[in-house]
This record gives sequence, C-alpha cells and structure tokens, in this order.
Amino acid sequence: MIEIPVYSVDGQTSGKMKLDEQLLGGEVRPALLKQAYVMFHANRRQGSAANRGRSDKEGSTRKLYRQKGTGRARRGNVRTNVMRGGGVAFAKRARDFRQAMPVKMRRLANRNALLSKIQDQEIRVVDDFGIDQPKTARFAEILHALKINRTCLLAVGADKPGVTMSARNIADITTIQIDQINAYDLLSRRFLLVEKDVLQNYLDGLAATSRQPQEAA
Repeated sequence: MIEIPVYSVDGQTSGKMKLDEQLLGGEVRPALLKQAYVMFHANRRQGSAANRGRSDKEGSTRKLYRQKGTGRARRGNVRTNVMRGGGVAFAKRARDFRQAMPVKMRRLANRNALLSKIQDQEIRVVDDFGIDQPKTARFAEILHALKINRTCLLAVGADKPGVTMSARNIADITTIQIDQINAYDLLSRRFLLVEKDVLQNYLDGLAATSRQPQEAA
C-alpha cells in the first residue's frame, strides 16, 4: 500500500490516502511509458507537409542538350532540382504517422504513468478546492500554497465547472476530465493536481474494471 498525503487549500497536510499500487500495475515500466508517449505524440502529428518533386512539376522530359561534346556540364531535363523552377530534391510527402498499441498496453501505461507521479511525489491531492464560481485569483493562491510552480495537469470531475473555469486562464495549467487522463498528458506535465473524491472515484472505477474478468470466470 502507498500512502499519499492529502492537503488543504492552505497547503497544510490534512491527512493521508491509501492506495494499492497493484491497481496501477505494481511497478513502473519505463519501456512501456516510452512506447506510449511516442505513440500519443506521433498520433497528434498532422502529417500534411508536402513539396513538389521532379515528377510533380510541369515541363518536358527531353534532355536539354547532348551529354558530350558541348564543353558544358551535363544536363538533364528542366524539372531537375538544380534549375530554377525545378522540383525539390528529396521532396516531402504527406504521410500518416499514427502508431498502434494494444488496448491493454495503453490502459496499463495510463495507470503506470499515474503510479510514477505518485512515486516521484509529484501529485497534489486536495480535500476540496471550495470553488463553486470561477475565481482565478483564488485558484492561483491555492497553487502557490501547494508549491506548484511548474507545469501542472489538473484532473477534475464532470461536476466541477467552477474549478475548470478558474484554472483555464493560468499559464502552464492544463485541465482534463479524470476519465480522460492518459500517459502522454501525465508525463508531459510536472505535477498532477486532483481532489481527493475525484481521485477516489477514479480508483474505484479501476478496481471495478479489474474485477470484472474474475467475476465472469
């Protein structure tokens, strides 16, 4: 079992939260996290960069003049890249950078990324933000009290619009729904900030999902 400190909005430790590390994979697998990170990053690439090569340019394919006997450098057709108006050498082509990864591996990578944040003490669990209406200044005070001075991923529940709107205008703060949390967003930010109830509901959902195959058997 892992114990996670729980903080108040004033930055003081108000309790602890116990977590079974087996629910998050038991141990951190660096190779799996690297594969998942590369996959997420590759899948976000647009892949639309393209140039016009020799085959894409208009013009005759006739050799401009004979190979030998003119005293000049040998020359091909007018589409060559060394002439003005010719095609681009080694032209870029639009391509799909997407990578595939088995569903079970993706899910394990997401859990492992959360486990790595916990082991590195880069998670801040708060009792309750106490923000019902958008208050950016108040949320900034909470970040300062929790000593969050780097990039931060704020995981919120669906019923917390006030917290989401309070954080959206603060630099280096990225907001995400707790059920959409993934390895890429976790590894791309230094801290993870989440309310205790939101995190507990997420963990309960993971526990229920992991028990389903055993019950079916």
